[in-house]
Amino acid sequence: MIKTPCSNHWDIFCTVVDNYGDIGVTWRLAKQLAHEYQIPVNLWVDDLNSFSHILPSLDPLLASQSFNGVNILHWRTPLVIEFVAGEVLIEAFACELPATVKNQLLHLQQLDPKLVPIWLNLEYLSAEDWVEGCHGLPSLQADRLKKFFYFPGFTAKTGGLICEQNLFTERDAWQADPSNKLQLFNTLGLTGIESQDTVVSIFSYETEALSALCELWQQSEQKIHALIPKGRSLNSLIHLLPCDIDNLVAGQQINHGNLTLHILPMTDQQGFDRLLWSCDVNIVRGEDSFLRAQWAAKPFIWHIYPQEDDYHLVKLEAFIQLYCDNLPPEIAQTWTKLNLAFNQGLQSAVKTHWQNLNPVDLPLLQHAKQWPIDAINAADLATRLVQFVKKS
Repeated sequence: MIKTPCSNHWDIFCTVVDNYGDIGVTWRLAKQLAHEYQIPVNLWVDDLNSFSHILPSLDPLLASQSFNGVNILHWRTPLVIEFVAGEVLIEAFACELPATVKNQLLHLQQLDPKLVPIWLNLEYLSAEDWVEGCHGLPSLQADRLKKFFYFPGFTAKTGGLICEQNLFTERDAWQADPSNKLQLFNTLGLTGIESQDTVVSIFSYETEALSALCELWQQSEQKIHALIPKGRSLNSLIHLLPCDIDNLVAGQQINHGNLTLHILPMTDQQGFDRLLWSCDVNIVRGEDSFLRAQWAAKPFIWHIYPQEDDYHLVKLEAFIQLYCDNLPPEIAQTWTKLNLAFNQGLQSAVKTHWQNLNPVDLPLLQHAKQWPIDAINAADLATRLVQFVKKS
């Protein structure tokens, strides 16, 4: 028997790709919908082990559990938990919905089209021009089912950016008191960091550019602390490590000249945000950490996921064009070259551009502070998503 929708709940389906990126975005969205709009959310996730790295209290062995007002359901094939359609169905980043879900949508369509939830495909974030023209477009599926393409973006004609309503207020309060960052470092087991030292968080893919920057930082006139979790970034720094990556422990320090590498413990999303707020520069990857680095109002380097024919550089340059619009030309050019050199693995160039652009230079800091206000464009993604559903 096909059950008909009995509530206004939303379902979000997410397959975990690259460990934390996709689930990071959907988990933030689910929490915000539940907290700020009191929408019951079922978040279906296929890999609870990876999810538990950013939600330590999650039990990967449980099929169903609730946190922050969100029901987290283990997405197995076949589903071991019965799916009952609600008001909205979101497939995150073009993940393939289970056959039982699609079949239920088809049955509901035959019974009464009004019973079919609003079906959305939440796409990846991009600053490219074509996003405006594709955002919100419907796509006719089997048996006249309609699916909408929802594109996050940086302009008023896109789906907006994930940002909690009080995030900037909390960030400003945190950054106003320098003791907050020192206390955080201490809580994370990171010792020996003084308030005047330069602190860089690193969450990148493998690249020789990172090795080049660490070589440069060793010879810095002031102390530089690089905070790195166990993961892909360290694959580029094996020659600087005292042991295999697997044998490193959180809180461990590795000293090379004026550079100290600190092995970061994994943290939840709030802890990650505060880490970004507390560093002078953030090197980030993917989508979730890329956006949170912007909200941190600090200089950053975006290590975008490599794609065939270097198409990722097209995406990078589209964002750079937006981000640098109001920067003084000489700073914009150097920041652009620094990001491109890092993404192309150009060792000599990345050293040169880092030296030419003091990452804590006042104009760049001022721009980093103003950018989040401009980028929100009056409404965040969750707000625009709720408005989109009401109009559909």
